[in-house]
Amino acid sequence: MDQRVQQVILLMEDGLGQHLSVTDLAKAVNLSPWRLCHIFKSETNVAPHQYLKALRMEHARRLLETTFLSVKEVMSEVGVRDESHFVKDFEATYGVSPTRFRLSLARIHTKKN
Repeated sequence: MDQRVQQVILLMEDGLGQHLSVTDLAKAVNLSPWRLCHIFKSETNVAPHQYLKALRMEHARRLLETTFLSVKEVMSEVGVRDESHFVKDFEATYGVSPTRFRLSLARIHTKKN
């Protein structure tokens, strides 16, 4: 994999709680935003912003599974500022809202005990 793409992925993983624009990521690897998008998509089959969204949703899922953080706190931890976008993206990824996801975990845990 292209080293610049690997570096951008590491920046994304390390900066999940921060606002990361394609322009900022491109500057970090000395590329234009257009060129970064082109290289990134050819290496990963998705655009940088889609990759970042997927990382954020995966991290949000893990936080909902393993912590007692509220949905708003989880949203903040993964760098999403707009609650409606967060809920919409989470539902699109996992088929349920973050609140229902957490409730389903509680029901599963209760049934095991």
